[in-house]
Amino acid sequence: MKPNKSLPEPHDEAKARSAELTTKIRKHLNRYQSLDFADYMRLALYTPNLGYYTNGLPKIGAQGDFITAPEISPLFSRCIARQAQQVLAQLSESNIVEFGAGRGVMARDILLELEQLGQPLDHYYIIELSADLKQTQRETLQSLPPTLFSKVVWLDSLPSLPMQAVVLANEVLDAMPVVRLRLEPARQAQGFVHWFEDRQQFDWDFQPITDPTLQKIANQILRQIGEPPERGYETEVNLNIEPWLKSISDFLQAGLVLLIDYGYPRQEYYQPHRHMGTLRCHYQHRAHSNPFFYPGLQDITAHVDFTAVAEAAFNAQFKVAGYTTQAHFLMGAGLLDIIEDPNRPVLEQLKLAQQIKTLTLPDEMGENFKVIALSKQLDLALIGFKMRDLRRQL
Repeated sequence: MKPNKSLPEPHDEAKARSAELTTKIRKHLNRYQSLDFADYMRLALYTPNLGYYTNGLPKIGAQGDFITAPEISPLFSRCIARQAQQVLAQLSESNIVEFGAGRGVMARDILLELEQLGQPLDHYYIIELSADLKQTQRETLQSLPPTLFSKVVWLDSLPSLPMQAVVLANEVLDAMPVVRLRLEPARQAQGFVHWFEDRQQFDWDFQPITDPTLQKIANQILRQIGEPPERGYETEVNLNIEPWLKSISDFLQAGLVLLIDYGYPRQEYYQPHRHMGTLRCHYQHRAHSNPFFYPGLQDITAHVDFTAVAEAAFNAQFKVAGYTTQAHFLMGAGLLDIIEDPNRPVLEQLKLAQQIKTLTLPDEMGENFKVIALSKQLDLALIGFKMRDLRRQL
C-alpha cells in the first residue's frame, strides 16, 4: 500500500501487520471472485489478530486514533448509570450488558455510580471478541472494589439465557460494516473492492446493483434526494442493524437498549448536499475518507441512520422509548446535579466545565451524537429524554 502523504507513516511492525491482512483480504477476493465493501470492511476491522479491533494496537486516547465520551469524562458514564438505575429499579433482575466496552472505562464508572446510588446489580456482562481488549478491560476494572469487580462477566457471544437487563452500546453501530451505494442519473451501483496490481492497492469498483433489497433501498434514497447529480451521489446502508437488534430481543425478556452514536434521522441523512456519503476513517486522530489506507491500522466508520434503527427496532419487538441529542440526554439524566458541589476546588471546577463543553456543545459532541432508547416490556418515562424528545423526527 502506497503511503498517503497527508497522513503519518506507520512504523514497520504495523506495516507488516497491514501487509499480512492485505494478503488475507486478497485471498478472500481471489477465492470468491468478488468482494463487496461490507465484506472488505468486516475483514479490515474484525479479522482475528489482524483486523483493526482485534490486533492489539492502541485505539483510544492519545496513543490511539480517536477519543470517546467515556474517556473524555466520567460524567458521561455517570449519567448513563443514572438512566440505567431508573430502569433497573423497575426490573425483577438487575443486569447490564455492554457491547464494545473499549478499555473498560465506561463499565468502571457505571459500576461505581450505581453503587453510589445504592442500586444492587446482579451482573455486568461485557460482550467482547478481542482477547487484547478483554485483558485491557480486566486491568481497568481490577481497580474496582472486589465486590464490584466480581459482578463483571465477559462473554464471547450473546447471552444464552433470557434475562432482564439494560443493554448499552456506545459507538457500536457506526463500526458495523456498511454497503456503499453510488447513484447516478443513468444507473444505480454498489461499491465493490478491487485489487489494482499496478498500484499495489485496493480501490473502488462500482457495479450495477443486482440485489433486489439493495435496489429497493436505492429507489427509496432516490425519492428522498431527487435526481442525482452528474458527479454521482454516494452513500452507505447498514444492513446489520435489524439482525443485531433481533438477536438482542431474543435474550432480552424485559428492559432497555440504549444506543449512543453519531448520525441523523433519515430525512437529514440522505440530503442532496451529502453526496460524498458519511464514510469516515480515523488514524492517529486524523479523519479522512480513504478506507484502503493500510488495512487494519485505521478505524472505518459510517454515520447512523436512526430512522433505520427505529424501523429495525419495531421489527424486533422493541418500542422506541426516546430519541434525543447527547447534550439533552446528559442534562436530563442529571449532569448538572452530579457536578453541583459548592466546596469543589476552582481548578477542578474549570476542568469539569471543559469536559461538559466537549460533551454537550453543538460544535463538539453535543449535537452530532444522538441517543436512542429501545424498550421491551417496560412502561416508563425515561429521565434522559425529559428535556427534549425528538422521536417525531424519526
